[in-house]
Amino acid sequence: MVLRRVRRPPDPARGDRRPLPLRPQPRGSPGTGRRRVTHNRTVARLPVAWTRQVTVTQIICGVDVSASALDARIGRDGAWRRFEATAEGLDALIDFCRAHRVGLVAMEATGGYERRPFARLWAAGVPSAIVNPRAVRDFAKAMGLLEKTDRLDAGVIAWYAEARRVAPCQPASANQRRLAALTTRLRQLTELRVGQVNQRRLVTEPGVAASFQAVLAVVARETRALEAEIAALIGADPMWGALDQAFRTVTGVAARTVARLLAELPEIGTLSNKAVSKLVGLAPLARDSGTRAGRRAVRGGREGVRSILFVVAELVRRHDPDFAAFHRRLTDAGKPPKLVRVALAHKLLVRLNAKARDARNQRAQTA
Repeated sequence: MVLRRVRRPPDPARGDRRPLPLRPQPRGSPGTGRRRVTHNRTVARLPVAWTRQVTVTQIICGVDVSASALDARIGRDGAWRRFEATAEGLDALIDFCRAHRVGLVAMEATGGYERRPFARLWAAGVPSAIVNPRAVRDFAKAMGLLEKTDRLDAGVIAWYAEARRVAPCQPASANQRRLAALTTRLRQLTELRVGQVNQRRLVTEPGVAASFQAVLAVVARETRALEAEIAALIGADPMWGALDQAFRTVTGVAARTVARLLAELPEIGTLSNKAVSKLVGLAPLARDSGTRAGRRAVRGGREGVRSILFVVAELVRRHDPDFAAFHRRLTDAGKPPKLVRVALAHKLLVRLNAKARDARNQRAQTA
């Protein structure tokens, strides 16, 4: 609680008296408390009222998520309770949060197990956020907490959310979740096809080779169906359609790249180039200390988006003179191949982000 002085004019309703006409007093004469003399200028002292400025602390509930249970704790060391990871358990968790007037529920990303409680909490009107588990663990170590139990972890998550000032993050829309699921399945089928083709090369037995052909035929049929469904889903959304057209103006960017970007990087076009590069994991991070300037490497970020940008950037380089000149300049300077590859992917991401920004602005102006 902080006390702050607020000056207010005299109010007869409160019994305040208006100050008498001020007259200059010689320096050193006792003052009345209602005026003071500064050289030849007289300044009136108005009555002072004291008010309270109260800082309201948000109540945060940390939830440690596992496959079978949800451990919830109010704050760092508040009330704790375990709930089953079932529909009844989620309803009990919501009642627990409401009973403690929770303003934010923070939970770790746990391989997908957090998606159901996260969506259920938002549907019930309880603001929630998903935090990085590695960041939470590093925070616990930095605070000297080396023990690890589900009960302690729930408190650490709430503590981290309070210190980090984590803001609620609304879940993705139904179309966004569907697009993400379709693109994930398409990527899985592509990886399966590559594995089957590589394995078939070592098989000489005709009967066994026929089995590969049957599996590859099923994969091809499912792949075509998924591609058609993804194209229809993107075409039905006006914003996605505008972004699709903007991305395809870059030669080498095709339907699968567009789908992956829209599914795994929905923030594209809404962030600065520096912010989106750091989000994807293509921004060189400084490692300077004193007079030492360390090598700036990339780390973290969204691996799926980064991996496809590495591949597509090589295709764009073959058709875009700007990318070709950029690649040649780095190669002639003796830069390592990996650094050149990262630089090309970063350049492609920046260009796509700029095109997405323009498309969003055009869409907002015409809407």
